Amino acid sequence: MEPVRNLISRKKPAYPVSDHLCDFLHEYGRLVDGGVRYDDLARYAGQAPLYDEHGDDTLWSSVYYGHAEQAEIHDQLRTTYALLKSAGDLSTVEHLYIDRVDLCLYGNTLPFRVRIVNRLNENFDYFYVKRADASRVYGLELAHILSPSSLNFLTRVDGPELRDQTIIEEHIIGLPGDAFIRENLPDNRFDQVRLAKEFVKFNERCFVRLLGDMHSGNWVVDITPDFEKLHYRLRAIDFDQQSHHPRKQVYLPQFFPANNAIIKFGLEHLTETTVDQYQREERALMAGRLRVLHGRFDELMAVMREDLIAPPENVAALGASLADHYAEPAFRDAVTMGELVGLSLELLMARAEPASLKLLSGATVEDVARDVRGRVA
Repeated sequence: MEPVRNLISRKKPAYPVSDHLCDFLHEYGRLVDGGVRYDDLARYAGQAPLYDEHGDDTLWSSVYYGHAEQAEIHDQLRTTYALLKSAGDLSTVEHLYIDRVDLCLYGNTLPFRVRIVNRLNENFDYFYVKRADASRVYGLELAHILSPSSLNFLTRVDGPELRDQTIIEEHIIGLPGDAFIRENLPDNRFDQVRLAKEFVKFNERCFVRLLGDMHSGNWVVDITPDFEKLHYRLRAIDFDQQSHHPRKQVYLPQFFPANNAIIKFGLEHLTETTVDQYQREERALMAGRLRVLHGRFDELMAVMREDLIAPPENVAALGASLADHYAEPAFRDAVTMGELVGLSLELLMARAEPASLKLLSGATVEDVARDVRGRVA
């Protein structure tokens, strides 16, 4: 079998944010008409390689702007940060300055990373400026709804073309997965079990919501000291491959060789019973989040089901794989990736619903599955 990393297209097309998706983003405070645009940052005059503290090339470059443009661009960036962090209150950024703007040269979408510093105490923060892509917007929204941690991002849409659309993302804190595997893997059994457990849960979240390409370079590890040991949480940081690829394996981080060091811990320390337990726990948690945010989720799915973010042949191939995986033929009838995501999460709700609610409603999993099939038909 071809390595799953080789299945990911490095030239995945970007999809513009539609009018209906704009309406959704506006309703939930994700749409702005001010701040910086991607094209503003692309007008840099030059660049220089950025090295880490050990003198190694980070594959990012720091860019600089002409004297006439720098002040204007920095003002726009401070305004953008105010929109992202304080609903546009400019008084919160009066004492902040832009220390550096970096360009990612190895990324497919060439994102910019902005380092902004508090001149009163030298504390700093980062945020990202990227070309808007409907796939990424859906990925961020689904992560906000389904993941343990909320996400903050904004979009600026000045026209229907991709060149007129920008997305602003907050920095997701954590150690990059590849660096964590290389330098910070735990050497004791207890922490290895905890890490393997979190990988199982992360694997489940990605598959249920159809987020692809989660190799170690596309997620971070958030490490929290507990009163006895450490707690690990894996968080996705790249959402370009949300519901696009036709192969089921692309949506399962367990199939990426770059993640093998953590998968090895699971093989060594987890039994089939405990893996099943962790999967059930995570499905129940996601179902609970959907119940809390069902209005927002329903509105998102209404837009996503009508949006075209993958070619029909990708939808058909993935739908056939999911139909076999879940033994649910309704997946074969889906015509968009949004319908596949909706079906996956409807079944999640059915199969993770607490027993007390099933008894109160008088419905069974089979009843809900039939309802799902009816929605697709």
